[in-house]
Formats: sequence, C-alpha cells, structure tokens
Amino acid sequence: MNWGKYRNLIFYILTIAFFSCLMYFFIIEGQTLEIGENIVRKTNTGSTWENFQESFKANLHHPLALLLAQIVTIILVARLFGWICMKIKQPTVIGEMIAGIVLGPSLLGMYFPEFSASLFPKESLGNLQFLSQIGLILFMYIVGMELDLSVLRKKAHDAVVISHASIIIPFALGIGLSYYVYQEFAPEGIQFTSFALFIAISMSITAFPVLARIVQERNLQKTKLGTIVITCAAADDITAWCILAAVIAIVKAGSFTSSIYVIIMAVAYVFLMIKIVRPFLKRIGDLQAGKKTISKPMVAIFFLTLILSAYATEVIGIHALFGAFMAGAIMPENAKFRTLFIDKVEDVALVLLLPLFFVFTGLRTQIGLLNDGHLWMTAGFIILTAVTGKFIGSALTARFVGINWKESLTIGALMNTRGLMELIVLNIGYDLGVLSPEIFAMLVIMALFTTFMTGPALDFINFIFKSKKSDEEMHDGNDSKYRVLLSFDKPESGSTLLKLAHDFTNKMNGNKSITAMNIAPVDEMHAYDSNEYEDAQFKNVIETSHDLKLEVTTLFKASTDIQNDLAGISNKGNYDLLLIMLGKSMYEGSLLGRLLGFTTKIINPEKLLNTVKGKGNIFNNSPFDDFTLQILDKTHIPVGIMVEKDFKSADKVFVPIFNLSDFYLLEYAKRLINNNNSQIIILDAAGQIRNNIEVKELIRSIEQVAPNHITLYNEKKIEKEFLNSQDLMLVSSKSWKNLIDSKSLWLSDIPSTLIISNP
Repeated sequence: MNWGKYRNLIFYILTIAFFSCLMYFFIIEGQTLEIGENIVRKTNTGSTWENFQESFKANLHHPLALLLAQIVTIILVARLFGWICMKIKQPTVIGEMIAGIVLGPSLLGMYFPEFSASLFPKESLGNLQFLSQIGLILFMYIVGMELDLSVLRKKAHDAVVISHASIIIPFALGIGLSYYVYQEFAPEGIQFTSFALFIAISMSITAFPVLARIVQERNLQKTKLGTIVITCAAADDITAWCILAAVIAIVKAGSFTSSIYVIIMAVAYVFLMIKIVRPFLKRIGDLQAGKKTISKPMVAIFFLTLILSAYATEVIGIHALFGAFMAGAIMPENAKFRTLFIDKVEDVALVLLLPLFFVFTGLRTQIGLLNDGHLWMTAGFIILTAVTGKFIGSALTARFVGINWKESLTIGALMNTRGLMELIVLNIGYDLGVLSPEIFAMLVIMALFTTFMTGPALDFINFIFKSKKSDEEMHDGNDSKYRVLLSFDKPESGSTLLKLAHDFTNKMNGNKSITAMNIAPVDEMHAYDSNEYEDAQFKNVIETSHDLKLEVTTLFKASTDIQNDLAGISNKGNYDLLLIMLGKSMYEGSLLGRLLGFTTKIINPEKLLNTVKGKGNIFNNSPFDDFTLQILDKTHIPVGIMVEKDFKSADKVFVPIFNLSDFYLLEYAKRLINNNNSQIIILDAAGQIRNNIEVKELIRSIEQVAPNHITLYNEKKIEKEFLNSQDLMLVSSKSWKNLIDSKSLWLSDIPSTLIISNP
C-alpha cells in the first residue's frame, strides 16, 4: 500500500480529531468551574420553531440589518427610476430624486404605512442621515475636482457678467418672494432675514454636474456656447457656495454683525487652503505625474485633506459640504490625476451613498401637506419665480452681452437646471429649522420641475431656430457617395474597423465618405477632461488613417443611451453601411452565466418591455449580445458586425453561401475585389448557386471585370489548413446563427469574420 499517497489525508484527519478532543476536554473541565458561581441560564418557552421566529424577527430589526435592508431597497428603486428617466432622455438624477419621494411619506408612507414604518422607522433615520452626509461630502469633493479652474481663469472675462447676473437676479426675486410667503410659511421664531436668504439662495443655485453632463451629451463641449455655459456654471457654483457659507453663518449667528467672526474665520480658512494647502498638494501631485495608478499613501493624504477641510468648515460654522467642495477645487489640476482619483471615489459616492440622500430628502418631503388649491398656487408661483429669475435672467443677460437669441435661450435653459445641488441647499435649510415642511415640499417640487424642463426646453429652442439650410447641406452632394459609418468603443477597435472600411472603398477616390464615430457613456467622462478623453479615443484611428492615406471624418458624442443614439445617427445620416464590433454580454463566459445558462438579454429591462409590448421574445436564443441585437433591430441600413482576430487586411476572403437569402453577400465580395483586389472563395454549401441563373450571371460578370479573383468551392467539408490561410470570412447574420447553433469547430480557425445583416 502506497502510504505517501494518503499522507496529507491522514495528517488532516488526525489533526482535526486531536484538537477536537482537546477542545471537548477543556469545555467539560471548564463547566466544573461554574460551581459556586451565580450563573443565570436562559430558559426558552415555546417550541423550537417559535423561538427561531422570535430570534429571526429580532435580527430583522437589528439596526445594522435594518440599515442594510434600507440601502438595498434604496439602490434598487433609485437605479430603476434613473433608468426610466434615461430612456425618456432625462438626467438620471431626476429619477433618483423621484425615487426618494416615492419611498417617502408622499407615496409609500401614504398607501403602505405599515411597510413604510417597518422599513424606515424614525429611530433608524439618524443612521441613514449620517451615511447620506458622508455620500454628500464625497460628492461635493467630486464636484470641486470637476471644476477646471484653468478654464475658469482663461474664460472668466467672457462669462462673469452672465454668471453673476444669473445669481443676483434670482436672488433678488427670491428675497421679494419671501416677503409674500414669510408670514404664512416661515417656521415660528425664524427671522425674516434668515428665511429670505435661504429662499433666495435656493432660487439662484445651478447644478453644475447635471449641466456638464447635458453639455457633453448634446456635443456642446467644443463649441463657444458650451465653453461659455460651463464657465458660467463653474463661476456660479463657486459664488453660490461662498454665498451659502455666508448665509449659514448669518443664520446660525442670528444677525450679520454676530456672524462677522465666523465670516472672518471662513476667509482665513479659504486663504489657508489656496495659499498653503494647494501648493503642498500640487507638489505631491507632481510626484505622481506619469503614473497610471495612485499609491495608497497618496490616497490617504488626499482623503485626510478632505476630512480635515470638511471638519474645519463644520467647526467654523459654514457646513462640512463647503469644506469638501473646497478640498476638491484645490486638488492638483492635472486632468489625468483628477480622473484617477475621481474613479476611486465616484462609484462608492454616486452609486452607494448618494441615493441614501435622495431617499432621506424624500422621507422629509410631504407632498400630502399641499392639500388645497391655494398651496399648489403658491408652489406654482415659486416655480414661476425660479424660472423667471434663472432662465429669463440668464438669457436676457447673455443677449445683452452680444450672444444671439438661440444661444442666449440655451444658456438660460441650462443655467435653470438645479438638480441635486438644490436639494443639498434645501436640506441644510431644513436642518437649521429655517424652512417649514410645507415650503420644503414646494421647493423640492420646484427643484424637480426646473431640472426636468431643461431637456424639453433645449429641444424646443432647437426646434424654433431649426435651420432648413443645414438639413439640405447635410444631404446635398453626398447621396451619390458610398457612405460608411464605423462605430467603436475602444481605440484598437476603431483602427481595425477603419482598415476594413478602407478595403471596401480604397479605389473609389472622391466617391466615398468614411466617418469614424465614438459614442462614450457620459458617466465615463468629467467636465474638464472631455477633450483629452476624445483625443485618446481617436488617437489610433487618426494614426491608421495617416498610414492608409485615407480621409476620415471623426464624430464624437457623449450619451446616456448609446444604442438609440447610434441607431438614430445611422438612420438619419444616409449611410450605406454601418460597421461595429461584436460585443459581449455581462455574464457571458462568467461562472454565473455558465451555471445558470443565461446572459443579460434575459434580464435586460428594455428587452422585457419589448416582450410585454409584443416586440420580441425574451428567451430568444441569439448568438449576438444585447447591444448588437438592439442595433440590428433599430437600424434601417446594412450592418457589418466584426468578429476580430488580429485582422490586417481582406486580401483572402471566404464567403459561405448557405441559402438563397445569403446571395447579397456577393455584392460586398464584389466591392472587395474592385477596391482591394481581394481573392474571393465562395462556398456553395447548399448547392444552390449552380441552379440559380441570376447568381451565376452575377459571378460571371465579376469574373469578366476581375478574372482569377473569384473561385467557386463546392466541397462540403472545409479543411482547417484552408481556413487558416484566409484573412476574412463574410457571412450573413442568419447563417452566423446557424453556424453558432451547430457548434462548427472550424469557426475558431477563421482569422476574422464580418457578419453582414440585410435589413
């Protein structure tokens, strides 16, 4: 018997047995030590099942278990409403704000009071508030980092008038509004000055992060208008937060004269941060220049700076959020460094902690208090005042400084966006006791309305000033060209697709048009580094176009809905062919996917909605990922889907024909022959070419123009050596599905495959 084979097993068994016996011995001996001690033994009444139920209920209401249940519920509901808003072309922050109201007393508490009281008992709200405050501190840190102070310094002279006018006009109107609503809605014991200042600041705030995302999504960041509005919003943000700090100091002190010491300390704090802390952080950031990651000691230094800054402003009396904002604003200005640091903070802050703040705000918002027409009229008057001050005030000022009406109105619509920043101001006012529940609910509704109206207002402005000439120019003279659009997500993919587009159009000279497009998720970019992001995405494409001596038009767009935007651009652009890369499902190749046998197309919410509406089968077995399926479904032009395996050129091309519907592939084979001198081998897999006169004539016509460039292959068994010698396979989308279903091993031997759909 080979004992060496069982040596580890024997050692394992003996070790477990020996130490188990040793533990048992000490427990038995230890029980003898209880003699003479007053041991209180717990006696259980009732059955074991009843005892388990009581224990389980107690565990459910444990503070930690309750907090975790709240976080799970909040994140799920916030993501759901955020996704719905994204689909209707609204910022996701609106959905998250609505989610907070839905989970609060306005809806869940009204119709399911017992469940609401169980999930959000009053004694648990303190934990929720502190966690949400941590999320807000991290968020304000990100907002500060997203401000590009260098742009602000260069462009401030162009935008300072608009920015300050967009604050002073709504601020003055807010003071005037307070005069009419103070007696009815101000909490008892609150001075008019305190109440008026908070109403005024809530009228004049602009949500810089939301505005920046909208500017990126609408491709305005490179225009003069985009630069002006970003600069205005940045200056607005800094000014408004400084004013808010002063307002908080005045409210806490009770009068302006009493707050002088607080304001002096605040000025000293700002001076210290700019003149001492900022140069220190810059030197630390310079040590990190050129590195792809940030070391843990560096992260610790910057987080300590954040916490100390927030602590200092909280102790001074101007709120911790101002300190977090200031800490972000003085971070080293290197865009790459800021991007790396934001990526470390953003996911936890925005996905996990920030939704807690929305729900905490929703729990405070009691829309049911607005229970008569007079209150709703007051809410409407507040909205009208807010829109008049911010929208109309900004637009008229922009027009006064010489900007045309379309851009002036666009600036007004964007500056009127309040979003999350408004909720932060309102919650500070509520915590200080300056705002009553009724006025708080009205101002939350105002924040929702003014944020929601931004998208429709911009669309309406574009509709009013729509230029018919631009539409004619877009199509004029281009209809005769062969227009190829290639869309990529990674720089390497763009280079590969450009090589393929070149092979299809090389000899067409002026009769071709190639556009390389990158649609990037808005969440992956920040307001200050969009140009660097775009340059990095197109770097490989530009280099490849120079190598091929190919003229390429580049198109960059930030989007919250990539599939719909890609399909819309493809359909409206009068393109003849769209080239994309084959994507992968979320669970494809993962352990979960292999065990459960599903991919994201089963759990995709849009797929589910289409199924409910009768537009698709939720369990449709497709060889394509969700992204590709939606592009195929929504585009009205031919789509080429590239399965890339070190593609260099399409010199040798293999075209399998499985049925009559695949014959359109021969047109693409003909283009490759004419423009790239490709060698085409056609596989008559079903034996249908020999019996079809039209196809035989098409092949003969190709042979006459380019003899020895096309070969008809009738063998049903394909040798691997033959497949290895090919550069590209052209296959129809239907045949690709059949090949995948049949698990043809030789597919893995094809260097690259282009799957072409025929709409």
